Amino acid sequence: MRSLTTSREHQIVLTEAQRLLDNCILFSGLSPDERDVISARARIRTYKASETIFAMGSPGEHIMALLSGTIRISVPFSEGKELFLAIVQPGEIFGELAVFDGNERSADAIAETACTLAILDRNDILSFFERNPSLWPKLVKLLAQRLRQTDQAFAEVALLQLPVRLAKAILRILNRGTHSELPKTVFSQRELANMVGSTRESVNKCFRNWQKRNGIVQISKGSIIITNRRAFERIADVS
Repeated sequence: MRSLTTSREHQIVLTEAQRLLDNCILFSGLSPDERDVISARARIRTYKASETIFAMGSPGEHIMALLSGTIRISVPFSEGKELFLAIVQPGEIFGELAVFDGNERSADAIAETACTLAILDRNDILSFFERNPSLWPKLVKLLAQRLRQTDQAFAEVALLQLPVRLAKAILRILNRGTHSELPKTVFSQRELANMVGSTRESVNKCFRNWQKRNGIVQISKGSIIITNRRAFERIADVS
């Protein structure tokens, strides 16, 4: 009975990893046999909400793929704050810099919600890439996208006023949704402050000004409900 349970658990892990790779941009285009090879090397691990997956400066020996949940990528900022860089969604790869150099992590990864990861060792990935050289351009493209996100985040903090930074951050969040109409999405003020390199107090003041002047937001129990997407596009100067 023990061996049957182990085999069944292994099959569940393998099926989850295969499902992920079917939807993953990095491994799209692989044959079923190729996906079986790489998914068989994956280790599955679960994390609780707010748990640290890896910290900036820790060893970067693995690449990870998100099976379920969401993960916040950020870097420490001034006065104990953090600068938000990205939210990892199911089906996305992160920690990919380790594939190239295996050096220390360049950011923090924190579980926004309970999540499940497929973890692959750097050596396994490098060996797989050597056998499948067509994957390298996809990895380079993924790295370029990450670099652009980081550059954009730092440029906005350095050059833009808080209302513009805040509006742009909100639009990026809304654009990740699947609805064509504006959803009644609720955001934590503290999380938004981290995203734009500011404080909760400054973000709260900005939202209350928006609520009083034109009613494009509703404030309820410390959270913000966005009610007018077009108004935020005008504030962010999005054409």
